[in-house]
Amino acid sequence: MTRLFRGAFIVWVVLRYGLDELVLSSFQRPTLRLLTRIVSIGRNLDAPRGQRLREALERLGPIFVKFGQVLSTRRDLLPSDIADELAHLQDRVPPFSSAIAVATIERAFGKPLSEVFTHFEQVPVASASIAQVHFATLRDGRHGGREVAVKVLRPNMLPVIDKDIGLMRMMAGWVERLSADGKRLKPREVVAEFDKYLHDELDLLREAANAAQLRRNMQGLDLVLIPEMLWDYCHTDVMVMERMHGIPINRVDELRRQGVDIPKLARDGVTIFFTQVFRDGFFHADMHPGNIQVSLAPGTFGRYISLDFGIVGTLTEFDKEYLAQNFTAFFRRDYKRVAELHIESGWVPADTRVDELESAIRAVCEPYFDRPLKEISLGLVLMRLFQTSRRFHVEIQPQLVLLQKTLLNIEGLGRELDPELDLWNTAKPFLESWMIEQVGPRKLLQQLKAEAPQYAKLLPALPRLLHDFLQHKPHELRREIDQLVAEQRRTNRLLQGIIYAGLGFLLGLLAMQVLVRVQLW
Repeated sequence: MTRLFRGAFIVWVVLRYGLDELVLSSFQRPTLRLLTRIVSIGRNLDAPRGQRLREALERLGPIFVKFGQVLSTRRDLLPSDIADELAHLQDRVPPFSSAIAVATIERAFGKPLSEVFTHFEQVPVASASIAQVHFATLRDGRHGGREVAVKVLRPNMLPVIDKDIGLMRMMAGWVERLSADGKRLKPREVVAEFDKYLHDELDLLREAANAAQLRRNMQGLDLVLIPEMLWDYCHTDVMVMERMHGIPINRVDELRRQGVDIPKLARDGVTIFFTQVFRDGFFHADMHPGNIQVSLAPGTFGRYISLDFGIVGTLTEFDKEYLAQNFTAFFRRDYKRVAELHIESGWVPADTRVDELESAIRAVCEPYFDRPLKEISLGLVLMRLFQTSRRFHVEIQPQLVLLQKTLLNIEGLGRELDPELDLWNTAKPFLESWMIEQVGPRKLLQQLKAEAPQYAKLLPALPRLLHDFLQHKPHELRREIDQLVAEQRRTNRLLQGIIYAGLGFLLGLLAMQVLVRVQLW
């Protein structure tokens, strides 16, 4: 019954905000079109469709808000006006009771709160749809007296999520059946992708592991701080980490008053992003201003502080090389190479004509080169490439969609910090240097070093393997060769028989012709 009421409420919100109009033009059933218009009499559809969609998702609650945030990353599927509006969605969720947070912590640790912390702030410092954060001080052990941030999962989230995801799947099926564009939009695949994100975020141990990996990767860069995870206090529902002290990065005036070099901060952000993407293939994929601070401590002054690691992106060596070659070819205006890379990657059908794809890519990219470099949006270019590629049936990979979303975030943040930021000139030397490293002697030495343990195991065994081969394999090979020779001889005899029969037949025909001519003569 609860699910029925929830479904009815969702339908009412859909009609109230005119979301049916987003696909109404493609409905194939006149009776359904008429019924929808009757039920929705009196509603006001003056607001743009993107705004109405955003307001409807906010009305439906935090799970749908989260869905809208994920949906905003699929710019390869959405019209730009809707994607831009959904990008403005924020988790405006009131905190849950501190008593519930305390009960969750005590259940996870199996002891009273007072035995874990000497101080615990009852009022959360941050609250979102999945979890909220409290500041505290640890009591005992090797971390005794240490200031920490405690992230606590919202209670009973799994049944709520599963219920709403089930309704989303049902609505996605309707869209596919009732909308002519339904199959192209792939609504069921989008819901499945969202389902994975949500269930990943429900496991705080996974987030802690993501943070630990990023912290290791970034240790030698000295540009970003990532909190240490205190594993003795990390559970699926509770995550305890080092408390970070900083100023939110969107408070630019305050940072400038404190003496932070803002243009350098913008350049450092680009360096961090490209290092995570192309060096490590493991990047923070939720880099909005709410998750980024700047340190003012003397020893780490001006460094970034990254928070919230529920969503990370990963890239394979193939993905990294594909992207780097695409960017490098684009910098050089080599649109044919960009087209060839799309086909070589297998993301475009093999029978796609290179010249047609090259022409489409040129139409997207060339106008940007008439502008000053500082006015060019690399993220926007990438988004336009994805949208253009749709025409050629490109299957955009999820990891590249996350990359595009993060690149747009980084670029927007960089331009907010420094309107003069030239992302192209900042990124180009990094990419070209990375490409040289991929084909140079350093890369060869790295690969040899990585394979050395395997070679060390293999080399002592080579004499034995060679002896076994010489002792056993030649007999097997000889037997296989004899079988092939015998088969070839049978084939030759068959062919000879066919040839001789054909010759005999032709000679017979010739003799008959001679006899007939003699008799006629």
